[in-house]
Amino acid sequence: MDVENLRLFVLSAELLNISAAGKRLGMAPAVSSAKLAKLERQLGIELLHRSTRKVSLSLEGAEFLPFAQEIIAQEDAAFAALGKGQAKVSGTLRFAAPSTFAQLYIVPIISEFLSQQPALKLDLKLSDTQFDLIEGSYDLALRNAPLSDTSFKGRKLANDKRILCASPDYISQIGLPNTPDDLKSHKLIAFRDQTARGLKDNEGGTGEFNPGLAQSQLTVDDGLSLKCATLAGAGISLNSVWSVHAELKSGQLVRVLPDYEGADENVLWLIYPKSNVLSPKVRVFIDFLIEKIAREPIWEKREFL
Repeated sequence: MDVENLRLFVLSAELLNISAAGKRLGMAPAVSSAKLAKLERQLGIELLHRSTRKVSLSLEGAEFLPFAQEIIAQEDAAFAALGKGQAKVSGTLRFAAPSTFAQLYIVPIISEFLSQQPALKLDLKLSDTQFDLIEGSYDLALRNAPLSDTSFKGRKLANDKRILCASPDYISQIGLPNTPDDLKSHKLIAFRDQTARGLKDNEGGTGEFNPGLAQSQLTVDDGLSLKCATLAGAGISLNSVWSVHAELKSGQLVRVLPDYEGADENVLWLIYPKSNVLSPKVRVFIDFLIEKIAREPIWEKREFL
């Protein structure tokens, strides 16, 4: 199978334009169309749907795309290992991340990364809603959940400690809980659903943050909205330290039950589809995020935590 044809397919899938992809690879429009048609005949499937108005990725093409990307990455790495060139950092990197974390820590440093990689384009999907990375054809994602899916590999970016917070106004009106059991008489803001979350302290004590058993009136599915509602005095919420450390420092938020934190050992993972060779574009972005964020996470330096 001609790797040049695979490169044409991958680039066409990214641009959704066969002629533009061929032009980037130094091919005339007629040549690029012929090469892609030849690849489809070899595979016995239609990779891209064409019409006079647009090009779209077929279902079979979406399934084949990660394998084509892997073959290209293998070839680039092999030539780099032999000293016959270096792995090219180009194309489009599709990256998915929780919106709140990305807005605080990734988007502000994107300009620096793109300046370092002028041939690379970055396509960001920012949402606190979980979705299928393979189906969405994403190269890399940030997840704040256990790395349980064996079809993915991951690099740890940082710990994701969760703590209880409330606004000074809420505390002045309702008061502070003294034990986890006291949370049942408070307004708890639920995140995504009413699922109970375990709590623990340093001495082996346990408790529960359970909006379903408390005076819960509000459920949100976005981390920034969770923090904003807490700042507005809507109740007590369980937040990631990286999200609220600045508000705790300024006094806009108060830590509730300071001896307790979320019992889950949450970690921020950079995850990508399992493969033998990591593509250059994914590798450079992971290295950049590790250097800029993971070395000394700013939210872990706060003494009040």
